[in-house]
Amino acid sequence: MTTLRYAFRSLLKSPGFTAVAVLTLAAGIGASTCIFSVVDAVLLAPLPYPHPEQLVRVWEQAADGHLMNLGEPDFDDFRNQNNTMATLAAYGFWNAPMSGGSEPVSASLARVSEDFFRTFGVEPAIGRGFAPDELREGGARVIIVSHGYWKRYLGGPEDLSRVRLSIGGEVYPVIGVMPSSFDYPSGVEGWIVRKHDPVYSRRNHNWRTIGRLRGGVTAAQARANLSAIAARIKERYGKDADVATADVDPLLNTIVGDVRKALLTLCGAVALLLLVGCANVAGLMLARTSARAKELAVRTALGASRMRILKQFLAESLVLSAMSGIAGFVIAAWSVKLLPAIFPATLPRQEGIAVSVPVLLFAVAVTIAVAIALALFSSWRASTAGLQQALTAGSRSYTATRSTQRMRVVLVIGEIATTLTILMAAGLLGRSFLRLIETSPGFRAENLITVEFALPTPPRVNATAEDVQRDVQRVDRIAERLRAVPGAESAAVVGALPVAAGDNLPDGSFVILRGRKPPADHKEFDLMIRDPSQTGEASYCPASGAYFRTLGIPLIRGRIFSDRDTPDSPWVAVISDTLARQHFAKEDPIGQMISFPITDGYLKPMTIVGIVGDIRAGGLDQPASPIIYTDYRQRGAGLTPAIIIRGSAAPEGIIPTIRSVFRSVAPDVPVKISMFETELGGWLAQRRFVLSLVALFAVVALGLAALGIYGVIAFSVARRTQEIGIRMALGARSGDVLRLIIGEAARIAVIGIVFGVIVSLSTMRLLSSLLFDV
Repeated sequence: MTTLRYAFRSLLKSPGFTAVAVLTLAAGIGASTCIFSVVDAVLLAPLPYPHPEQLVRVWEQAADGHLMNLGEPDFDDFRNQNNTMATLAAYGFWNAPMSGGSEPVSASLARVSEDFFRTFGVEPAIGRGFAPDELREGGARVIIVSHGYWKRYLGGPEDLSRVRLSIGGEVYPVIGVMPSSFDYPSGVEGWIVRKHDPVYSRRNHNWRTIGRLRGGVTAAQARANLSAIAARIKERYGKDADVATADVDPLLNTIVGDVRKALLTLCGAVALLLLVGCANVAGLMLARTSARAKELAVRTALGASRMRILKQFLAESLVLSAMSGIAGFVIAAWSVKLLPAIFPATLPRQEGIAVSVPVLLFAVAVTIAVAIALALFSSWRASTAGLQQALTAGSRSYTATRSTQRMRVVLVIGEIATTLTILMAAGLLGRSFLRLIETSPGFRAENLITVEFALPTPPRVNATAEDVQRDVQRVDRIAERLRAVPGAESAAVVGALPVAAGDNLPDGSFVILRGRKPPADHKEFDLMIRDPSQTGEASYCPASGAYFRTLGIPLIRGRIFSDRDTPDSPWVAVISDTLARQHFAKEDPIGQMISFPITDGYLKPMTIVGIVGDIRAGGLDQPASPIIYTDYRQRGAGLTPAIIIRGSAAPEGIIPTIRSVFRSVAPDVPVKISMFETELGGWLAQRRFVLSLVALFAVVALGLAALGIYGVIAFSVARRTQEIGIRMALGARSGDVLRLIIGEAARIAVIGIVFGVIVSLSTMRLLSSLLFDV
């Protein structure tokens, strides 16, 4: 304690040094702790389920390496033939209007197989799970709701016996409520029993699959086991199956996804920032140690051992780091409260981000590590000067100051090199972000209003032709009213929004008939797609003819949908330019007939009547998608269609009118209205989040590096005061002295930049996955 008290008093005698050192280290420790709180919650914290390390995600893998969901028969084979999984469960999504609570909502529901909740090892907190007779094909319709929906829309009743929800026009009794900690798939309001795929094909990859490993089994062993099953499937069914192998990955990895790379990039940037801060404080302590050389020499001469000197420096470093750690932790706690404002909505598990015990322990560990590093550095520098030299030298020992100055120059060069690395990372991310927002999505995105809603109709697999046409007529009435809204230039119907929807456009295989008879059933279709010269892969998008005009997608050849395209007339399709180039390079696609039984199972052939420009339907960073557009009046727009409205100037002003239209013509339909540019901004949020923080770290590091250069030059000028006076006495002007000092600073900066460029070029490849067109 005596040593610590002496260290504290010693630091109080140098308030300037102490304040600068504490603020510098606090910035680095605070930023590191703040980012670690995000990394801990998102990447490190285990999933809130029993034995979470056993939970895995399972995919099929094609011969070209891309991952696929499982088809119905392949899922059955994987589940029945494996010997590494305790359970295997399938699930899919169903977006539908759900009413019966305090207000109708467009609900995201999960269709799950019988082992879904058993795989997670979680039971409903209220009520019960699915009964065996409810799990059978054709069993009673029931739903288990999320804790959030139960509390927010149902009022939190303990007795569920009378709670009924209307979903897609059908009644579902509520039998259970899941715990508040259960949120898989993320954001769903309820879980219902899945119905088996009516098209029992190994090429329909409709089911996402999760599993729980048996005790003692690794993901690699499970991958090998399922890959062997996949190989047997391919060997037995040949071209009827497109699976080549299987992939198994821990569930946490798949939940985190690409966010891992972004967060690790932030960890690297904040580590470099902390390194710059430590180098800066080391330079300050170097000057302080040099000034105390005679004091240390006297202590040594009076019998102080090297260990005693080390303890003294360790005590000062601990006191300094402790003050910095406390200040840094306060900065981190304050920053964590501000971070949600810039969090992307797609950041998984962000609800767990907080200043927790692991975060506190991390801050303590960083503080102690900084203290030890600074103590070792200071004691090493103190021991390099000879005892006799320190005792006999004057206050301006040239040898000591030259050695000290050289070491400080080395530290500043390191600071500049490190800062340049962060600056180059921020520059590349910024340039990539600018390239991304300058990239044309293939249509005009300004002044677009998106109106998403859900129709209370049965699932598409159960819908009749009458159901589809009833939906079409209702959507037509809504669209007609919206076209008449003052300030709306045009309005169009579409099955899913481009770009902002990401992978919401379904995709699958189609067959080019080229004079052949259309397939009579799905088994015949599966035989036809075995010929790669007559088949292809495309995204599917039902839309109205006004869709292309509203978005400004150019018509390249042929025509778009018109009033003559009715449900009773021959079905037509419009294709994107990419699809035309890929599959009709040597022939005219206009007039060709295709069969595309995706999502709705319709095998009825369609005639290609037009070619339109490409759009980036999967995102601005993805290449143009091959798309087949169908007339929504012929095949329907699906359960969750959207209407896109192009408004005149300041289109936000007509949003209240749009809401009133829905209240009058479709009061039972939940609706979401937003500006398309807002949706696009949400899609870009993750990149903006990483760029903002890296840029902030770069600015702070640049300030610290500038402070380091200032300290070196100030120390140099103080040491050379007599030399400068002699120069001026001999005729040197102020400008000459200024050039001398600036030249010294410039040489340090240039050397730091050279080393920084070398380091940056060797590390920037790690950023490649976060860059676009750079």
